[in-house]
Amino acid sequence: MTTLFINIKELIQVRDSSILKVSGQEMKELPTIKNAFLLIEGERIKDYGSMDSLPKINADKTIDLTGRIMLPTWCDSHTHLVFAATREGEFVDRINGLTYEEIAEKGGGILNSAKKLQEKTEEELYSEAEQRLQDVLKMGTGAIEIKSGYGLSLEGEIKMLRVIKKLKENYTIPIKSTFLGAHAIPTEYKNNREAYIDLIINEMMPIIHKEGLADYIDVFCEKGYYTPEETNQILKAGKSIGLIPKVHVNQFNSIGGISVSVKNDALSVDHLEVMTEEDLEILSNSDTMPVALPSCSFFLGIPYTNGREIINSDLPLALATDYNPGSTPSGNMNFVVSLACIRMKLTPEEAINAATINGAYALNLSNDIGSITKGKLANIMITKPITSYSFIPYNFGNHCIDSVYIKGQTI
Repeated sequence: MTTLFINIKELIQVRDSSILKVSGQEMKELPTIKNAFLLIEGERIKDYGSMDSLPKINADKTIDLTGRIMLPTWCDSHTHLVFAATREGEFVDRINGLTYEEIAEKGGGILNSAKKLQEKTEEELYSEAEQRLQDVLKMGTGAIEIKSGYGLSLEGEIKMLRVIKKLKENYTIPIKSTFLGAHAIPTEYKNNREAYIDLIINEMMPIIHKEGLADYIDVFCEKGYYTPEETNQILKAGKSIGLIPKVHVNQFNSIGGISVSVKNDALSVDHLEVMTEEDLEILSNSDTMPVALPSCSFFLGIPYTNGREIINSDLPLALATDYNPGSTPSGNMNFVVSLACIRMKLTPEEAINAATINGAYALNLSNDIGSITKGKLANIMITKPITSYSFIPYNFGNHCIDSVYIKGQTI
């Protein structure tokens, strides 16, 4: 099956060679072709170029995109898409003056989600997560990472990971699974942290390894959650069974999580609302991708990741949603891109790079997605008629995505 798109107003993120990521000043450059064509053959991009150079092609289907822009789908490298219940009660608590930490201390937050997850069957969790996945697909997400972390027990964590595995099997969108058993300390282990860490390493991980339930290992390295020493212990155990670290760090405090993550060859470090010069220097000497989650800052009213400082330090930056019931009840990558421009002061070019090619890197999928490159998967989205790609972040609160193709098929 071949599909030919013609008269594309502008083809965005065109990379003739397959690069892994862009960093620093490179992020200001967003290569495009105006008045373009693109040819899909099967699941992959076969050819593209200017309409002036369009060869004779006998495609099975030809689609005229006059006035519309095409770009690679968003790569959302950090979500908690599988959860049991929403937490709007905590939303009201915050309006009434309680902080995220105070809500957690009284049994809310992650522990609240863990309690509700125990009450849901695997089938119920799957049905609800499937609907959320379909919703974000329609908004342009074409690759996604999903974490466990609301089980906080052997049964609960395995149940979540099996739901993610089932989503992988039933959908063509690339899905990566992350084991986040170390998301919080369960109440029953509050006075015996070592026993819960032992449960993670010696009971959960063997099942995860046997059933092939995860690609990545994550830890919430933060005051009140996991120390750098505990994080190091868990990451090393995960690596021993082939899980690549992707780590929650520096959301509220800089306590050494970035150093531990880099020493364990983390693919990404995520949040980064609080950064030090030392943190930036450590990242500069690594292959680890910094990931910002601006819609979490928006929802919680906490500082935004200083993306400008990260990019000016000649580092790369990726963007993701952090879709979850407590701190970011939205999987809208379009809004994330808008926030990156409005509140983090990224240019549209930087934000689009962060949400596509660099997001693909944070998913370890740069060779297959994230740019318009011959041979890559045809995971693309087409806008409604718009004036320019800058309209995408400008038009916050609404998305202008008209259609989405995953592996060459419209969804």
